[in-house]
Amino acid sequence: MEAYTGFAQVYDTFMDNTPYEEWCDYLMELLKKYDDKGRVTSTGTETDDITRENLKQERNVILDLGCGTGSLTELLARRGYDMIGIDNAQEMIQIAMDKRTQSGLDILYLLQDMRELELYGTVGAVVSICDSVNYLLEEEDIIQTFRLVNNYLYPGGLFVFDFNTVYKYKEVIGDVTIAENREECSFIWENYYHKAEEVNEYDLTIFVQDEKEADTYRRFQETHYQRGYCLEQIKDYLQRAGLIFLEAIDADTHAEVTDVSERIYIVARENGK
Repeated sequence: MEAYTGFAQVYDTFMDNTPYEEWCDYLMELLKKYDDKGRVTSTGTETDDITRENLKQERNVILDLGCGTGSLTELLARRGYDMIGIDNAQEMIQIAMDKRTQSGLDILYLLQDMRELELYGTVGAVVSICDSVNYLLEEEDIIQTFRLVNNYLYPGGLFVFDFNTVYKYKEVIGDVTIAENREECSFIWENYYHKAEEVNEYDLTIFVQDEKEADTYRRFQETHYQRGYCLEQIKDYLQRAGLIFLEAIDADTHAEVTDVSERIYIVARENGK
């Protein structure tokens, strides 16, 4: 059963308390902290100056990997970045493009699987926020994705992403049922944690009010799978993909990672093709 079909219609409704502005601010802090302005130098020749200007433009491009409905993508675009958004859920990308029409922002959206990432050139940074990486269930999938990120990053470019930990799935949300009721829609979210595979399965049942008949609700069902990771695993995958690990941060406290960190930010750097 495909994920983010019926759920896409109500995704922004149920994510209305998500601190996208705070995430955007913190991402910008991390990008500025590790920004490597010294990578491109000029020898004074006309050809080199053209190359330098082209690379300067590429450094301002950010790829939002697993952009969903484009909420964070739009915020980063408003901060002056040239944005590309990629997601493999057609319904989510369509909502993102509808937002772009309303905002008038110049954002390129592409319908792609991150494991088959294909861009027209390099980008200055890749960001992937809100547990998109956890949808990669197999070791070879996550390493392949990281390799592609490294391939499309500008020399010295940054990769900033987050992931949910094994601790979160196993101890916090595993085998828990969550429900929320709104006037126009509601959902039931049933979690099942598979310990051997360290995979969290969640079954979503969604009810959406019909646009024409207020007393009629349409029912959708989806099943999502996310794998929990530990920090050492992620470090190993980055190294095997050719990226340089720079820092790990507890996403909730912005302090050092602990054994009870539920979500972790990772900062990595491109390290040659």
